Amino acid sequence: MFFFNNSNKMFFYFILFFSTLISISSNSWFGCWIGLEINLLSFIPLLSNSNNLLSSEASLKYFLTQSIASINFLFIIILTMIFFKNFEMNNFLSIMINSSLLMKMGSAPFHFWFPNIVEGLSWFNCFILMTWQKISPMILLSYYFNKNFLMLIMIMNVIIGAIGGFNQTSLRKLMAFSSINNLGWMLSTILISENLWILYLSLYSFLISIMCFMFNMLNMYFINQVFIINMNPMIKISLLINFLSLGGLPPFIGFFPKWIVINFLIMNKIFWITFIFIMMSLILLFFYIRIIYSTFMFNYFKLKWFKLFINNKTMMLMNFFSFISLFGMIFSTFFFY
Repeated sequence: MFFFNNSNKMFFYFILFFSTLISISSNSWFGCWIGLEINLLSFIPLLSNSNNLLSSEASLKYFLTQSIASINFLFIIILTMIFFKNFEMNNFLSIMINSSLLMKMGSAPFHFWFPNIVEGLSWFNCFILMTWQKISPMILLSYYFNKNFLMLIMIMNVIIGAIGGFNQTSLRKLMAFSSINNLGWMLSTILISENLWILYLSLYSFLISIMCFMFNMLNMYFINQVFIINMNPMIKISLLINFLSLGGLPPFIGFFPKWIVINFLIMNKIFWITFIFIMMSLILLFFYIRIIYSTFMFNYFKLKWFKLFINNKTMMLMNFFSFISLFGMIFSTFFFY
């Protein structure tokens, strides 16, 4: 595999995995903080690459922003231990703790570092940053959150994620803003139940992994590369299916968790948040369709020296994933109803 090519990286992936487990299984806030710090220190060597200046810059930016969030988190914990003997629900405290955790996961309005850092990473590191790195801050957030503050943050995430991707030409930045938008949905699942959060995260991770895998395989980083390459029609169809699924269009599998969230919000009579969520999903679908449209409609000249070598196993794997995306919704209704 392209990312497990040396033992050092394997060691850091191992620590990255276990630091999240340390953080979420800790019984004190200090233990949570230590887990987050180990997670940060194991991820930075994975980001930095001496051959690529952009990734070195990204790792430095990542270190600075995460350090600020960690310092803030630690400061609030110590302040609480000094002034309040037990963690009674205090609005100021909960907002401060929530803010530092939201900054750690790259949520709006603390999202400014996220697209810049994603721009300098490889596709596999993008995948880790968009999925695994969100787990521990979100679980810590679910322990102690301010409901009204979280609702405001959800709305900001969904709006900024949709509007921010408008004038982007970089596929990595588009995926970053898409991740911010999905984070809004994911935060709403924290209000509902932990099981729904796990379902949403796992399905989102599945869809993001397909996109990152495909872009890495085709070596694509910008929208214009998508239509310069006259790709295999099956790859184009896979891109179409998985993008629409990521946007949350029925009957694709990506619609399923969003459908549950919308159901819950309507049952609890939170209509205005539901309306904002649905409207912003439409904007998100617009810029996904823009990429797909350029793939299908623009027939560029054939590059004679360009050969796309994709073996049959990879092709079968992509078709299988697309099949899951396309028919997953139908299967899921059998299981859940």
